This record gives sequence, structure tokens and C-alpha cells, in this order.
Amino acid sequence: MSEPDPSIVARLRAAGCVFAEEEAVLLAEAASSAAELEALVARRVAGEPLEPLLGWVEFCGLRLRIEPGVFVPRQRTSLLAERAAMLAHRGSTVVDLCCGAGAIGAVVAARVPGAEVYAADVDPAAVRCARLNLPADRVFEGDLFGALPSSLRGTVDVLAVNAPYIPSSAISGMPPEARDHEPSVALDGGADGLDVHRRIAAEASGWLAPAGVLLIEAAEAQADTSAALFAASGLDTRTETDPELRTSVVIALKAR
Repeated sequence: MSEPDPSIVARLRAAGCVFAEEEAVLLAEAASSAAELEALVARRVAGEPLEPLLGWVEFCGLRLRIEPGVFVPRQRTSLLAERAAMLAHRGSTVVDLCCGAGAIGAVVAARVPGAEVYAADVDPAAVRCARLNLPADRVFEGDLFGALPSSLRGTVDVLAVNAPYIPSSAISGMPPEARDHEPSVALDGGADGLDVHRRIAAEASGWLAPAGVLLIEAAEAQADTSAALFAASGLDTRTETDPELRTSVVIALKAR
């Protein structure tokens, strides 16, 4: 890693960037000219997320394309992605629902050769981005299961979901780079954060294959409530929590 420009580091640090030195180097590497570097630094100082400025995000060892206005995959979601990859195998039908940039699907595709990975999102910008990270003809635009081909009904072996789960009242307290630069549809989960979880729980069983499994991310404080939603729909549920990542995954199994 080259030495960062001290003046850029100072500007980034003053703007509250915790890893100012690393960001200064990455922005310099992304710029093709001094003028472009100045523009990127100015945008970062103004609060834009780093990853869309770079054009990529590192996630579970992969460098994935990311574009402005698209939800940036969080490192805590690595728990969900890694568990989904562990449960898939060659020939599995895997769906990355609420896919954003397609990060979870991309991890499964990279780690499980021969898995048939599909993805869907309601946000057109996210779909365009996911088509850069996954086979474009397997990424669909639409509202939850309504986006998927009907031929997948009853065949999904692994359904991985990172649905929005931030309570509406908490959105205003999020960092500006998320609150102001990521789509609200990727963040706002309704009054208690679980509105989309309820909708998914109501339909998931019909899309899962016998012995198919659903994995969905939740905040630690929400996980038991989310698990109860999927249990009420007839799935056998358990919860895995990673205190270091400060996240939980609800794992729901359909009977054979």
C-alpha cells in the first residue's frame, strides 16, 4: 500500500472517516487524475459511502461491483452468506432474495460450483448492479417472490434473505452515508423492523423444496420474534448469533 497524501488524510479524518489513511490510498488508486481524485475526496467528505466511489466492495473475499444509490453489503452479512454457502451443494437451487448488489448469491456461486443461483430485488438500481455480479439472466426485478419465475416454486433448496429490518423510527439516527445515500426500501422494515419478514414468512414455505432451508438476517434483539414468525408458518426454526459481528441469522427448515 502506497503512502497516503497527508492533506487528504486530514480532510477525511475531519469528516469523521475512522480509517482515513486507508481510504485516502483507495481513493487515490481509484482516480485516474488529480482532478478526479479531488472530486472523489470531496464527495467522500460530503458523506457519500466509500464503496460506490471506488466502484467495488470487498465481501467474503470477493471484490464485487457496487454503484451509487445501491445498498452496500455489510460485513455482518458474511454470517448469512457463509451459512448459505455451507448449506448449498452442486445442483442446489439457491435464491438470494432482497439481493441488493447480489453479494450473498455471488458468495454461494463462488464457493459452490454447480449451484444454480438466482436473485431478485424490488429496486431497479440494485438489480442492475446485481447483474454485474451474477449471471444477468438469473437476476429478476420485482416485489419479493413475485419477481421469481413460477417454475422455481417448490424447488428452492436454499433461500437466503437480507430483507430490510431497521425500524422506521431508527432511520433518522443512521449514519448519513446510509440514511442519505442508500434507498429507503433497503433499510426501512416498518414499525418494528419486521414487516418484510412477515411477508416472507407468509409465502416462503410454498417456494422451498422439501427439506429446503431459509436463512434471514435480523438484529440480535429481533431474532426471536423473527424466528417465531417462521415457526408459525410451519417451519422448524433456530437462531444463530455472532456477538462479534453483532448480528443474528434465523434458519428455518421445511419438513421433507
